[in-house]
Amino acid sequence: MGKLTVTRCGIDGLFIIEPSVLRDERGYFMETYNQQDFKEAGICCDFVQDNQSMSSRGILRGLHYQLAHPQAKLVRVFSGEVFDVAVDLRADSPTFGKSFCVCLSAENHRQLFVPEGFAHGYLVLSETAVFCYKCGSFYAPDDQYGIRWDDPALDIKWPELNGVPLRPNARDCTWPTLSQAKEKGWIF
Repeated sequence: MGKLTVTRCGIDGLFIIEPSVLRDERGYFMETYNQQDFKEAGICCDFVQDNQSMSSRGILRGLHYQLAHPQAKLVRVFSGEVFDVAVDLRADSPTFGKSFCVCLSAENHRQLFVPEGFAHGYLVLSETAVFCYKCGSFYAPDDQYGIRWDDPALDIKWPELNGVPLRPNARDCTWPTLSQAKEKGWIF
């Protein structure tokens, strides 16, 4: 199997992963994760949990993180397409508060590695999308944090969906802005 392509995203620790895809008349085959290949690329994480969600067009999930039990994530789309966002919440990082956005789809096979210390979220662009992700620590229901998805300070250019409204859940509309989260001590 061919090696994966790893692209740095301009924010330390954040990487786009493009696995080698073998195609023939039957379809395709790819490794979505190979620990040895990731370690050779400088991405070291012991994943402990896999999650999957299905959402429809316009659903916006995020921007979420765990503070006491931070999670590194390897995210990808099994079917459909999403606009994926990671925001650096590491107080000592030169890119603190910077966001990175990328389209992930079943067609482009891209994955995004999001290290600990980031908020993460996504918007479904296709009719439906199945979103899969590996986590570096377990989900801790009492350790849920977030920042406002529409905080202007984050400068996220959420795509317009031709009249389909963006639909975050009620909780995601109550999270503080980045500056409010910083005041509360809700950063890494």
